[in-house]
Amino acid sequence: MAKSSIRDNLLARRRHLAVDTCLSWSRQAQQRLIDTEVFGGAQTLALYSPINNEVFTEDLFAAAQAAKKRVAYPRVQGQSLVFVEVAGRGQLVHGRFGILEPAGDRIVSAADLDLLVLPGVAFDARGHRLGYGKGFYDRSLQQVRGRGIRVGLCFEFQRVDALPAEAHDVPMDLVVTEMGIFPANNPGHGRANL
Repeated sequence: MAKSSIRDNLLARRRHLAVDTCLSWSRQAQQRLIDTEVFGGAQTLALYSPINNEVFTEDLFAAAQAAKKRVAYPRVQGQSLVFVEVAGRGQLVHGRFGILEPAGDRIVSAADLDLLVLPGVAFDARGHRLGYGKGFYDRSLQQVRGRGIRVGLCFEFQRVDALPAEAHDVPMDLVVTEMGIFPANNPGHGRANL
């Protein structure tokens, strides 16, 4: 199936999630990630501001703050993303695409991120990610290939058997949903300790 068909189908399905379901499943997925060694061992992590019924990240932010971790959010800069540290969610403002972005100037090098939590439209068993098609995360992940643990955060129905992948795609190490934690089945790809 073509990327555009997968994207359209799953976005429509996610868009029709009831608010209570989205909240409940988001809390379950976030707690699963919080309970991992990957999250516990990370000192600096990147989160995202959810849109269009993506898995919420507020619980992850609260847990990170309680554990005195550094938290950065992405901001669109040109055709890529920069990660900016925030002390509170009040430092997020509407950005270029109406997505909440950090307003500050405390840039965190992508190489210094121990854990990158990414949204996506779909993820497959090999850890490949299908986004919205603009390529911002793809270009940013190219810069951090081999560094940090990459976690795709989604709802269970967004996991698919296989996605069309290209040589420049950087797979996730883990995919986390409300139903479980799924290490990437990608030969030669590093495994994260759960």
